[in-house]
Amino acid sequence: MHDMDDMLALEIKKEMADRYFGTRRRIEEDSQEYNQHLQEAYRQMENEVGFDLVRLYILLGRESLVHDFFRLTGMRDQVFLDPYLLGSPTIRKRLFTGQMIHGLTRRSRFHHLFFDIYNRMREGMATYSATLKRLIEEGKAIAEDIEQFHRTNDLGSMMGLLRRLDSGSMHEEGALPGHVAPQRDSTLTEKLRFPAPVAAETHLPIFPSMPAAMGACRTKLQELVDTAFDYQGKPEVREYTR
Repeated sequence: MHDMDDMLALEIKKEMADRYFGTRRRIEEDSQEYNQHLQEAYRQMENEVGFDLVRLYILLGRESLVHDFFRLTGMRDQVFLDPYLLGSPTIRKRLFTGQMIHGLTRRSRFHHLFFDIYNRMREGMATYSATLKRLIEEGKAIAEDIEQFHRTNDLGSMMGLLRRLDSGSMHEEGALPGHVAPQRDSTLTEKLRFPAPVAAETHLPIFPSMPAAMGACRTKLQELVDTAFDYQGKPEVREYTR
């Protein structure tokens, strides 16, 4: 009978350990994959949105016009806006080398370059926003899994049961004098508690749905681009790409 009790206790402990550590390993792997997805989304945002956004800042030339651009397009956060970027010839050369330039006059080339970049950025924002939406749902799902894991895996109760199994009695409390064991279990529970996943919407910027450059919006943007062109002394954007 004693051997049978030992075998039963061993089976119970094995099942508890398999369930606990198996679920914990899956959540850890999901969390690592989610964090990797956040990093990939940030790189996507830089490549498909960020660089073009800075190019538009440089074409607008000064912060007051950039803020006018924000008001026209509904942007709220000053992502990548740095006064140094606006006047750095080195950064301008790096960002504009290889850009397609077309148009018959300096003004038309300036306008075409601005709107080519703007339209490309809109497409990049739409793709990135879809990625961000997916990551928000992924983060919520992991957070729910973590809460469910902690609800169904009370580590303190599990440790108490394991001590009773080891003592050979399912009826003993298993607590050490002075309730040291429960206190120790509580400390261990806190140490092993999963941190909540980083919310994608706090880690990554959220962009509004940018208006299409047509109709009234295009007219206002053209006026803004004209102001920038005149303010900068009617530059030849071909020189930006050399």
